[in-house]
This record gives sequence, C-alpha cells and structure tokens, in this order.
Amino acid sequence: MKKQFYLLLCLLSSVASAQSKPDFVTPYERSKGRETATYAEIIDYFQRLDRQFDQAKLIEIGKTDVGKPLHLLLLAADKVFTARPGRVTLLINNGIHPGEPEGIDACMMMARDLLMANKLPKNVLLAIVPVFNVGGSLNRGVSRVNQNGPETYGFRGNARNLNLNRDFIKADAENTKAFQAMFQQLKPQVFIDNHTSDGADYQHVVTYFATQKDKLHPALSGYMTQTFQPDLDKALAGQGFPTAPYVNHPKDTPESGLLGYNDSPRYTTGYAAMFNCFGFTLETHMWKDYPARVKGSYAFDEAVLRLCERDAKTILANKQRADAAVTQQTSFALNYKLDRNKVDSVTFLGYEAAYKPSEVSGLKRLYYDRTKPFTKRIPYMNTFVPDLQLTKPSAYVIPQAWHEVITLLKRNGVKMQAIPKDTLIAVSAYYLDDYKTSTRPYEGHYTHTGVKLRTEAQRIQFYKGDYLIPTNQPANRYLIETLEPQAQDSFFTWNFFDSVLDQKEYFSNYIFEDTAAELLKKDPALRKQLADKRAADKAFAENANAQLEFIYKQTPYFEKTFNRYPVYRLEP
Repeated sequence: MKKQFYLLLCLLSSVASAQSKPDFVTPYERSKGRETATYAEIIDYFQRLDRQFDQAKLIEIGKTDVGKPLHLLLLAADKVFTARPGRVTLLINNGIHPGEPEGIDACMMMARDLLMANKLPKNVLLAIVPVFNVGGSLNRGVSRVNQNGPETYGFRGNARNLNLNRDFIKADAENTKAFQAMFQQLKPQVFIDNHTSDGADYQHVVTYFATQKDKLHPALSGYMTQTFQPDLDKALAGQGFPTAPYVNHPKDTPESGLLGYNDSPRYTTGYAAMFNCFGFTLETHMWKDYPARVKGSYAFDEAVLRLCERDAKTILANKQRADAAVTQQTSFALNYKLDRNKVDSVTFLGYEAAYKPSEVSGLKRLYYDRTKPFTKRIPYMNTFVPDLQLTKPSAYVIPQAWHEVITLLKRNGVKMQAIPKDTLIAVSAYYLDDYKTSTRPYEGHYTHTGVKLRTEAQRIQFYKGDYLIPTNQPANRYLIETLEPQAQDSFFTWNFFDSVLDQKEYFSNYIFEDTAAELLKKDPALRKQLADKRAADKAFAENANAQLEFIYKQTPYFEKTFNRYPVYRLEP
C-alpha cells in the first residue's frame, strides 16, 4: 500500500512538473511549418520568455494606429537592457509587411534558442521588434496570391492602409513615431528588416540588399562590402543558403542582369543609413515552401548576429568615425541615381525562362522551367552617383509655427536651440520657383518633385521660441535629407510646407490700374521690363491682367512669403 501511495505521489509530482514547465514551442513549429503566429500568440510568447529568463525584457515602446501597443524584445547577456559603450546594438524588425511573416517566426525561435542555450553574445545587445505593423497583422487572410504559404497571414497595409516601409520620413503612422523614438534611444550600429520577395522564379531561398553603399561613409561602406557581406554570404552558403542580391531586374527575366536597390530615406534601411547604421533588407523567395523561408530567415539573422559578435570593436569604431566625420562634413550628396556604366557580375542560380500561349488570354506568357536550373554569372549594376551636391549652412532657422516638422526633428535626435528673444536675422531664403506635383496620391500624399529654387539674401524677423539648428552634429545627414527641399524625401516632398504655395493677398484690377500707371511713370526700369516682356510674348501683350500682375509682383505690395520656403539658411 505504501509503495502504491509513493508511486502515486511520484506520478502526481511528474504531472505537476510537466504542467509547470514552460512550453516554448512556437505556433509555427506546432503546425509543422504550415502556420505563422497571430499577433496575440506572438506577444504572449515573448511575455513568457520575459517571465522565464532574466536575460530577456519585453517592453512597450508606443502605440500603433490600430490602438495596440508596439513591443520591443531586448536580449542582453549581462541583463543590462540599454545601449552602452563597448557593445554593438543589433536591431531586427519584423512584420512591417505582415503578409511576409518569416522573420516573425524565425525570431521567436531564435530568441528562445539563444536564451535556453545561454548563447547570447556578451558584446551585442539584440533588439527585436516582434511585429511592427500590428494593424496589418490583425487583418489576416490570403492576400498574397503569388506566395507559397503559410495558410493565413497578415496584410501589407496597416490600420490606415499605409505601407509602413514608405513612412520613415513623413511618419504618418503612430507605429513609425514609436519606432523612430526607440531607434534614437538605442542608436543601433546594424539593422535587419525581414521581408519576402515577389517576382521572378529562381533557386535561391535567400536574397537581400544592403544599405546603398555609395551613400555611406567610407569607413562603413568599405567594411560592409569588403568584410561583412562576403563573410555573411559565406556563412549562409555553408548552411545551404547561397545568396544573391535582391532580384531587381530591368527586363523580363533576371539573367538579363540585376540592379542595385536605391533605399532612399523613406525606407527602413534608408532611414537607418542617415544615422550611420548600416542595414540589410532580407528577401526570402515567395515561391519556396514556408519552412525553407523561415529557416533561411533564421540563418540570416543569426549569421548577422555572430558577425556583430566577432567584429564588435570594428563596427563600433567605424560608427564613431562616421559620426565624427558627418559632424564636420560640409558638402553633402543627395538624390542618388544608378550609374549604368559600372557593371559587375554575380553568380546566380536561376531557372530557364521561356514563353508559351496563355490558357487565359491565348497570348504569349512568361514561365520558368524548374526542370532546367542553371548557374551562371550575370551582370550586376550597383554603383550609384549623386544627382545633387550642396554645401550645408552653418545652421538652419525654422519658425516655431511649423510644429509638426519641429516635433519630427526632435524625435529624431536633432539638437536645436530656441531663440531667446525676438531677433532680426540675416539669412538665405529659398523661393520655390517651380515643382511638379503628382496627380495621384502616394501613401496619402501628393508628392512634389522636380524642385527648382532661387535664393535671396534677406533680413527676416524671428521670434522668441523659434529654432536655430546648428549643423555641427551627427544628425547632419538627416537634416540635409529632410530640410533641403530638392532632396528626394524632404519634408517639402511630403507636403509639410504646402501652405506657403498659396498666395494670400491679391489686387483689384480697376483700382490697381491707377497705381500701376503711377508706378510706371516713376520707375523707368520697370517700364522697360514691361515693354520687353510685351515685345517677347504676344499672349502677354494681349492680356491686360497678366501685365498688371507682372507689375504687381515687382512692387512692395506683393507678399514676400509667397513660395518662400520657411526654413532658412545661415551661411558659413
């Protein structure tokens, strides 16, 4: 009887122990690779890791457009969950497009495995955004028709139907605002954004693009292209994932050649680059089975982590060197374009492409023949040159009225000084003489391009509380990219200053006729300008109102603020 009682106690104890043992099998693993975790499952999983392991900390970093919090998982061998000298910060972002969820599932498993095996690098703080686009994650379905699994997944747009990987300058989404604040607090040196590709068919599971090398400081680009990427590619090939550049090709099929990707500041990696953080956008191939893509994502993220561990001192030194150089830099390149005269080559594992009649239209259609794989060297163009070069001012001045821009600048770590009293300041003022505006909205904005400027030296009254922004700081690249109106992703491009494009005061023709006549009598130079204009332009000569407006614009009555860009330069 005693023996039976003892066995019963042992059995109960075993059951209790099994029930209390944390279950860190992911939904992906439990479904044998058919499913990706839901938002609720993702957060619950990381909360349990936080409770179980002292080396893990899950925090809320802000709200999202859908009303749910945005989370960040921090993993630190020494249990110190802040950026500190001597330690690289690697930031991994997942689910910016929740229909591309491999990184979500891979990071859940990688975090668990690092913690359980006690293999967190001592010299790396690992920061993981479990799922960035929370609204898109909650909107589950099967919207990616070209994708091979999982069974259901999230949607590309967020709760406001924004593509968040176009939001990193304008920051319309609460998600992006929270991310920017977190990024500036952590100041990572290396960044990964996990995605899934679309487009051509080929053998590679893993493709990626790195931060556009030609816009990085040489200390960063030299190390990234000559050391980090070759060793990353070697490590991934050793795990069965030979890599290729992101398959961005100018013609129908990849063997015609690949083009580098110009990740301008609106994108995550382009944003990171403005702060001397080099990054990678991972693109696993959408038509490979889902487990292969998750394994490829795991291998990629872990390989980057181990390279950060190996080269921590070099990475930190390069970042410090770049920050110091950008602080002192006087000339900045903007608006990079591909140099098609510089052609390299890469090894590409593809499938032969051919054409056959479409069963839908009866017309010619492209297909890839998986029974005919090939390995060949194909052209690769990845050299970019600036389309615009400009010299920075010694400082910018921005009136406090532009509070949305000022909030963005502050959130992104820009140092600025409030002007202590009303002051008349000599500045260079831009006038927006010409620009083109898109006819359809793009990510909620009618963007401006083709900006043409003229500059006037003016003395302008500024007021207590307006801001002086010195350009002797590591955030100089961000300042130039956002405040110079000709820049591809400037605040002007994204419509933050559109109210200056409206003329506010006008003239009444019948009254101004007499004033204009008097002005012409007193000003021979103006009279000659009008005569020359009439002689050169027949339509103008036949348009009385146009002639009045011509005169009006030469007078003190015409508002100086019309088309005057409201961020001013203090020249060196």
